Amino acid sequence: VQLQASGGGLVQAGGSLRLSCAASGRTFSSYIMGWFRQAPGKEREFVAAITWSGRATYYTDSVEGRFTISRDNAKNTVYLQMNSLKPEDTAVYYCAASLGTPRTVVGGGIMDYWGLGTLVTVSS
Repeated sequence: VQLQASGGGLVQAGGSLRLSCAASGRTFSSYIMGWFRQAPGKEREFVAAITWSGRATYYTDSVEGRFTISRDNAKNTVYLQMNSLKPEDTAVYYCAASLGTPRTVVGGGIMDYWGLGTLVTVSS
């Protein structure tokens, strides 16, 4: 599976962005999809994940209620709608795919495939 993230950019605090991640391969719908981010000088952290069916979603506490992850299996694409952005959301955002379980994704960030990141910069 190859993953290509897009949609990053510069936005003012309080603004919104929508990230997209296009996946190649016919087995996209089999994967748990996740978004992670890495801010300058910090370790990569889990942001959000969605199961293959889209019925279950998971978020880190700091984005709960502001970010929404979704997927369109017909388009092999996963999205991250980011609202009410804060300067501390500034980071490179990565999408990733896993054949594991929500526990391994959310708890350990164990993913099978990673895409190149897209930079999100939130100005104050």
